[in-house]
Amino acid sequence: MLGMAVAACVTGRAARAAVFLAKDEALALAFPGSDRIEERVVILTDAQKAEVEKRARSPLGSQLWTIHVGWKDGTVQGYAVIDSHIVRTLPETFMVVIDPAGRLERVEVLAFHEPSEYQPPPRWIAQFQGRVLDDDLRLGAGIQGITGATLSARAMTMGVRRALALVAVAVVDAGAPAAAPAAGATPTAVSATPAPG
Repeated sequence: MLGMAVAACVTGRAARAAVFLAKDEALALAFPGSDRIEERVVILTDAQKAEVEKRARSPLGSQLWTIHVGWKDGTVQGYAVIDSHIVRTLPETFMVVIDPAGRLERVEVLAFHEPSEYQPPPRWIAQFQGRVLDDDLRLGAGIQGITGATLSARAMTMGVRRALALVAVAVVDAGAPAAAPAAGATPTAVSATPAPG
C-alpha cells in the first residue's frame, strides 16, 4: 500500500510536485552499509490501532503498514516508515528513520505536492533528530512552528509521531524478533499481536 502511495506521489500532479528521492534511494540513506532491508508488513489489531492513535495523538488511515527494517551483521540497524498524507489540499510523502532504541534518526522528504513555499526547510526538519515519542514532541513545545507554513509543520509533526508510535506498538511492544531472518526469506504479512507476558 505504501509503495503504491509513493508511486502515486511520484507520478501524480507532476507539474506542481517536487519529487526528491525514490523509495530505494531513501532506504539506502536510511540504512547505510546494510546487509539487507526487510519489508515487514504489519496488520494492526483494532486495539493496536487505537494504541498507536493514542500515543501519536493522530488518527491512522489504515491498519495495514509496511515497516522497513535495516540489518547489518545480523543486528537491526533501525526502522523506517514511509508516510503519505494531505498537507493542505495536496499530499506529501516523507520517510521517518528510527533507531532500535526508539529514537528518531532522520526525517527525509521524498515528495512534496504543495507549492514549494509551504515545504518545511531542512533546518526546521533537523529539530526532529534525536527525539523520542514524548510530550515535548509537538508544535509549540519542543518543535517550533514555521511562519506561513503552519499546516505543513503540523502535518509533518503528526506524521513523525505516527511513525514513532507505530514502531513502538507494532515492533517493540509486540516483541518482534531481533534476529536476522534467513537469507532469501520472503517477507510476509504478520499480525502485530503483542507478545504474551
